[in-house]
Amino acid sequence: MRIVVGEGSCGIAAGAQKVRNALLECDLGNATIGITGCIGMCYLEPIVDIYEDEKLTRLVKVQPSDAEDIAEYARTGDASKIERLIVSDEDKEFLEKQTRIALRRCGVIDPEEIEDFVNNDGYTALKKCLTELTPEQVIEIIKVSGLAGRGGAGFPTWFKWNAARQSEGEVKYLICNADEGDPGAFMDRAVIESDPHNLIEGMLIGAYAIGAQHAVVYVRAEYPLAIKRLNRAIEQAMEKGIIGNNIFGTDFSCDFTIKAGAGAFVCGEETALIESLEGHRGMPRLKPPFPAASGYWQKPSNINNVETFANVSWIINNGGEAFAAMGTESSKGTKVFAVTGKIKRSGLVEIPMGKTLKDVIFDIGGGIKNGKEFKAVQMGGPSGGCIPSKLIDTVIDYKALGATGAIMGSGGMVVMDEDTCMVGMAKFFLDFTAKESCGKCIHCRIGTKRMLEMLERITKGEGKNGDIELLEELCYSVKDGALCGLGQTAPNPVLTTIKYFRNEYEAHINEKKCPAGECTDLIEYKIVDDKCKGCTLCARNCPVDAISGEVKKTHTINTEQCIKCGRCYSSCKFGAIIKA
Repeated sequence: MRIVVGEGSCGIAAGAQKVRNALLECDLGNATIGITGCIGMCYLEPIVDIYEDEKLTRLVKVQPSDAEDIAEYARTGDASKIERLIVSDEDKEFLEKQTRIALRRCGVIDPEEIEDFVNNDGYTALKKCLTELTPEQVIEIIKVSGLAGRGGAGFPTWFKWNAARQSEGEVKYLICNADEGDPGAFMDRAVIESDPHNLIEGMLIGAYAIGAQHAVVYVRAEYPLAIKRLNRAIEQAMEKGIIGNNIFGTDFSCDFTIKAGAGAFVCGEETALIESLEGHRGMPRLKPPFPAASGYWQKPSNINNVETFANVSWIINNGGEAFAAMGTESSKGTKVFAVTGKIKRSGLVEIPMGKTLKDVIFDIGGGIKNGKEFKAVQMGGPSGGCIPSKLIDTVIDYKALGATGAIMGSGGMVVMDEDTCMVGMAKFFLDFTAKESCGKCIHCRIGTKRMLEMLERITKGEGKNGDIELLEELCYSVKDGALCGLGQTAPNPVLTTIKYFRNEYEAHINEKKCPAGECTDLIEYKIVDDKCKGCTLCARNCPVDAISGEVKKTHTINTEQCIKCGRCYSSCKFGAIIKA
């Protein structure tokens, strides 16, 4: 029997290491303890998997206090005390309805042991490329697969590889963009933490295809566990002769280095990333020349993100046609999404292109929390847009999502319910992009700031007639004039919320009301007389003593003293407090 504890960042944050330590103190009989990465069911962490030959028993929301019950099962086989922890059939659907390629080993293997990776088909694709295929044949397989860059732009991977391959120069670089700066996105982090050798294998295949001798992973410094496990994976691969000189006894040699980035969102743009790699401030370069001709240290370079590389070995082993058979005519294969927000089952979801938003949010994600109504989903992070509930049947591919005003992006999917203010949501993302603007071009540096100021005025009830039209005009000016993708896409959340939720902007401006009751400057808390039971709970929770009243008698709120923190509203068990 093997007892495996899920120790991705999400599991550790939920207490997985404490669970493992508690298990290690128990008498487990002949069972062994191990770790794995994130299986993707983040909403059920900590997760403990028990393997008995071909049988898997998955335990969820495990606490250190459950360790002795698990140990008793390991010693005796009596499952009566752990039945309450076993994952439900409903929750099993979260994984059963996915098609996992990039995530196929995540949450299955031990990410810190190369033998586990090798025993699960690891490095077979690399060996096949180096011993059976020419670089041109590798690029052709990727071309047939239709694999597009999973970092957001969706540019054909084979085209970038081929351009770098054909560029002249003895020294070339292959770079992995693991910066992943979108709020709510954690796909790349999970892959590196849970299956680091998969990234290394995909990068080595890419390096062989373009003729690069140097591979560099640019990963955000805020991912310490990912960096730790990737460093360990590189050391293990070097010991096995998989990284270094004459890999698998061939003429191909390649070294690996890791660069911890400072966390600038703009470094997701490839030329800004290169500037940061070279030790400069992360700011985009004018193109052309493109990195394929003159990139890192002015040498031919190719940049793809983690998820793109994570698909490569599967494509080599299974054929480009197998990958292309999934998805739509214009968007092939699968895509990983980090599903967060007001959804019942949050976590990592990998599906074939061509599924709908409804399939992800309701079929896999289980719908909206607390019985609320689905309102919108933000696709593509701060660079994306809000898609309203009426477009829930939108197909997930680059073309269809683009038609809504959103983008695929790297795969962030933030779900919103009826209580979300769409003006406030646009303000949230503009606040992020305005702060993350590198400042190189005027349109982005000043334009995002002016847009944010207007949104702040509107949410405070200080909006004026003509603000909506001025916002739209400013958005298009920034899109047309910005140098890089950050500025060109920063207006998307504003444009899509105006397009689909214009009535909310008008209510904020004309009526000085927030329909969702979320903008604190535009709401007022009141107590409904016939519902108040005089329990005093609201008064006891008020941090500024703005609520008064006797026990079992109707209470009142001093609106001048009230700071609108919402504690009374959330603590009332009788629905007696309303937002007016």
